[in-house]
Amino acid sequence: MTHSWSLLRELLFPSVSEVAVVRVEPAGSVVRVEARSTANDAECPGCGAWSSRVHGSYLRFPADLPSSGRRVVLALRVRRFACPDRSCPRRTFVEQIEGLTRRHGQSTERLRSSVAAVGLALAGRAGERMVQLLGLRGSRSTLLRRVMELPDQPVGAPTAIGVDDFALRKGHVYGTVIIDAITHRVLDLLPERDAATLGPWLADQPQVEVICRDRASAYAEAADMAAPQAWQVADRYHLWRNLTQAVERTVLDHRSCLHSLPVIESEPEPQWETPVLADSGADEDEKPAPSGRMADRRSAHHALVHELLEHGMSMREVARHLGWSRNTVRRYAHAARWQDMMKDRRPQTSKLDPFKPFLARRWEETGGKITGRVLFEEITARGYRGGLTLLAQWKRQALTAPDSVPPPPPPPSVRQVTGWLTRHPAGLTLDEEVQRKAILAHCPELDTAAGLVTSFAEMLTRLEGERLTEWITDAMTSSLPGISTFAVGLNSDYDAVHAGLTTHWNSGPVEGTVNRIKMLKRQMYGRAGFDLLRKRVLLAS
Repeated sequence: MTHSWSLLRELLFPSVSEVAVVRVEPAGSVVRVEARSTANDAECPGCGAWSSRVHGSYLRFPADLPSSGRRVVLALRVRRFACPDRSCPRRTFVEQIEGLTRRHGQSTERLRSSVAAVGLALAGRAGERMVQLLGLRGSRSTLLRRVMELPDQPVGAPTAIGVDDFALRKGHVYGTVIIDAITHRVLDLLPERDAATLGPWLADQPQVEVICRDRASAYAEAADMAAPQAWQVADRYHLWRNLTQAVERTVLDHRSCLHSLPVIESEPEPQWETPVLADSGADEDEKPAPSGRMADRRSAHHALVHELLEHGMSMREVARHLGWSRNTVRRYAHAARWQDMMKDRRPQTSKLDPFKPFLARRWEETGGKITGRVLFEEITARGYRGGLTLLAQWKRQALTAPDSVPPPPPPPSVRQVTGWLTRHPAGLTLDEEVQRKAILAHCPELDTAAGLVTSFAEMLTRLEGERLTEWITDAMTSSLPGISTFAVGLNSDYDAVHAGLTTHWNSGPVEGTVNRIKMLKRQMYGRAGFDLLRKRVLLAS
């Protein structure tokens, strides 16, 4: 019998040693467990003296974890001891069972830790629903209180850190997140993103040797003042982002070149010598050629894959070069024509279909001199139940005046040209490559900008920071407003930029932490105070 009670204690209280199970009484969906302490003495919380003189005992009913889906009612008998020190203000005190109870606690320690774990993962409302499903006890406010009661993890002694800002209220209030650049663990969250907030934190960590940061002057100032021994590294992602913004300002300054571009004729589609079956060719010729963005992308990808294969590259090498899967490259390589990569899509019907013959006839009768509003009123009188927008879209696509001259294509936008100059050439379609060549041939300033972008991209991807001085000189003498200003900024932060272009340190892990902070903020919408957000970020990581 003694062995059975000992085994039962190990099942019900595996992490508590000084407790004995007296009785277990199941009653429907409730299990009543009676237990008591087995300690011989207890420590007075007032003076620290140990006492073995029992003054009395009583029952406590702390909430506990459920067992096998049943609610557990724990009846714990605790004793009140008399303090042996006559000078102690406490005459008597109640024993606390380590790992099970605490003073004035209404739940066991394991229930508190379980509720805190749910709060860390799901926050308030979602955590409350999960707690109810698990049969635990706790409201959403209780969950958040349990999270706030958890102690912070020690920062330790990191030697390399990453620093970046995150939005507490986008566009208004920003904070600072600091992580260990080696272990990627979040070290701390600061309520501001200025040097006065980051400086004291860095001053308390004199062992820091590397600081990965963005181009913000506040972080550079804090590192210079509080951690002069640290090696500052400007992140390559932010360098490229700043260059892209500089190129956009340059293109905007020369947008007059875009409006005076000559008309660009599209190049004929290359003919591939891949054999096509004779009996299937007739059926394919009868089908209209696919059109649209998807068709343009399929055509460009098909041409690119076959061009690389003709240069002697294997499918594995093509997949590695383009960043595609080998199955995708294999499908393009085995396709006789790019049209074979298009899926057949049935034309969608619309409310306007029954009235299209009438609209075409009225358009021919009036010679294209009838407005869309009049056509809309006429077909509405004949039962049309659609909108004017649907009619206007079909009219622009299907109806043209007999003597009308097609309008010239609109010039490319500043954003489009910026993308053509800063994206990898392998990611451009054939039409984009043609337009890019035409723009660079027409505007020598943008041609100079494209050369500087290509040179900087090679320096950034190959970690050739020794070319930085030469690039800054070329950019500052190029007389391009945006890029020249960018070069001046690089020169003012030369050491950090040079370190970013020569070492493998970067702020990628910090950006991932910022994304996780955004997820936690969405979970805590309406109750995301900084203290609670900081606690969840530090402990959830």
